[in-house]
Amino acid sequence: MTLSPQHPRVDPATAADLVERGLGRRAFVQAALATGAVLAAGVAAAAPAGATPSARPRLPREVLQPGTGPIDGDVYLPSRTDEVLWGYLPRTTDAPVARVRSGRTITVDTVSHEGLLEDQGRDPAAWFAGKGVPRDQVLDDAVAIAAGYARHPRDFDADGPHVVTGPVYVEEARPGDVLKIEPLSALPRVPYGVISSRHGKGALSVSFATAAGGISAAEVMPTTPDGRATKDPLQYGNVSVFTPVRSGRGGVPDAYLPVGTTGEVSWPITPFAGLMSVATVGDAATLNDPLVNSIPPTVGGGNIDVRLLAVGSAFYLPVVAPGALFSVGDPHMSMGNGEVALTALEGSLRLTFRLTVCRPGSGDAPSVAFRYPFGETADAWVPIGLSDPDGARGGQVSDLDVASRRAVVNALDFLQADLGMDRAVAYAYLSAAVDFEVSQVVDRTVGVHGVIPKSHFG
Repeated sequence: MTLSPQHPRVDPATAADLVERGLGRRAFVQAALATGAVLAAGVAAAAPAGATPSARPRLPREVLQPGTGPIDGDVYLPSRTDEVLWGYLPRTTDAPVARVRSGRTITVDTVSHEGLLEDQGRDPAAWFAGKGVPRDQVLDDAVAIAAGYARHPRDFDADGPHVVTGPVYVEEARPGDVLKIEPLSALPRVPYGVISSRHGKGALSVSFATAAGGISAAEVMPTTPDGRATKDPLQYGNVSVFTPVRSGRGGVPDAYLPVGTTGEVSWPITPFAGLMSVATVGDAATLNDPLVNSIPPTVGGGNIDVRLLAVGSAFYLPVVAPGALFSVGDPHMSMGNGEVALTALEGSLRLTFRLTVCRPGSGDAPSVAFRYPFGETADAWVPIGLSDPDGARGGQVSDLDVASRRAVVNALDFLQADLGMDRAVAYAYLSAAVDFEVSQVVDRTVGVHGVIPKSHFG
């Protein structure tokens, strides 16, 4: 059975081809850049969910400007200024910018929004220069998007922050199917990332400094003045923490930040896409439609922010439009569950995915995935719950209790329908043996996901 941990879904020919092209023809070496940092990790793996990735994080030779360096996929998709959407997801009627056959691979150059946004000056070359980054280590596509994006007038107060690349038309995908998205490699394009906190957002937003919110004014973060009333984004009180990445212990790439005047804290990076989506609404939806804004996750995926969906995982989404119309953005170098300050360690990634169409009744996708996002790793099934999966139409619900209940219901549905457990027994099992984790608390629609170990099932 496809979902059995004893029978992982691996196409040997595709896996072998990826190893040969993605590893054999590349010589990843440590490079000392002008800032003294080492270019960040590239995580490469031949196998999808159901098998353990075969390669440790590695170091690309160069800053991955558009079209340069290793490209692992059958199709390459850059982030062109006139094709990306800044702050919004593609609609079902939007023209695709690339096409790929089901089961084949695509490499996407994603662009992080950090350094591009209006509260940072909308000039990444200048903003990163202020952090000591030379111009040749700032991505050309990021500079072009910040300067020349004109597909719609940007409204910093209303638009999502994310640069969204797509849509990709997947041949054979039709409404009622599931799109299986398998991240196969994740190469940081630059040797740094940014972690940002903004007033009005994050777990300690000024809006929560009330009796109902549970924090005092003295506990609000960030501590800079809240200047949103000025309507000038540069005065809003954004705090962005520039975060270099370098080779750490055993050659594993680490991000690091200072502690006091002489110490530091470091942690290994695990790159992944925070936003993976399929199109769900048509051209009648305006850009301010809650199902099109890039911030809240929905049943079409979007800004799902589940850190387990890294290389070696699979993410399943219900197909609404012909061709599925896959898009990706919000690249993360690392993220803690909760994403409490507002952002993860944001940094542009070169991501390679295998995109596969799963038909109803084929057993190639969890049954829940035909109506709701669902994740899988080599070791676990990951049922997901969202507080407001209709994208806040009719009002926003940001309630972790609601998200957690939906994650439990989706876990029960999976255990009963796919693994044959009695529902009452499955409920008991979840309580005794399965962790339910907070995905994120900052995307308006909040998320919880379960982690069901495959090793528990013989």
